[in-house]
Amino acid sequence: MNAAHRFRAAVDNRDLTALDDLFTEDIRFYSPVKFTPFEGKPMVLGLFGVLLRTFEDFSYIGHYTGTARTSTDGTSTQSAVLLFRARVGGKEIHGIDLLHFGDDGRIKEFTVMVRPQSAVHALGEAVLAGLVADGLASAPSGQ
Repeated sequence: MNAAHRFRAAVDNRDLTALDDLFTEDIRFYSPVKFTPFEGKPMVLGLFGVLLRTFEDFSYIGHYTGTARTSTDGTSTQSAVLLFRARVGGKEIHGIDLLHFGDDGRIKEFTVMVRPQSAVHALGEAVLAGLVADGLASAPSGQ
């Protein structure tokens, strides 16, 4: 079973220990609700703890694999695109998880894209609340 399949199984089982084994130490997670990436395994695992609590009725509905150019020098890396559906705060979300793998086969870069915009907004609010509750982010000023 390759890393993409192990990742899907870990998410389906809500297994953070399995996710820990799949991420590189310097993983970068690009979120649809934050301009800069979440960086490093501890932060990304914390984020996944929040995401696994936040998404309702989450399921992967498709899987594509291939290679992607990840740098200006033309270097390519193995990658996978996982299509998903879920709900957050009553809003239906359609999205993809784009995984790029390191030479060791573990996930080194993770990008999430979701639609529609109303779902992105609901997801952003829910994730921020979870990160603040878990001590991984500061509450926005004025709160």
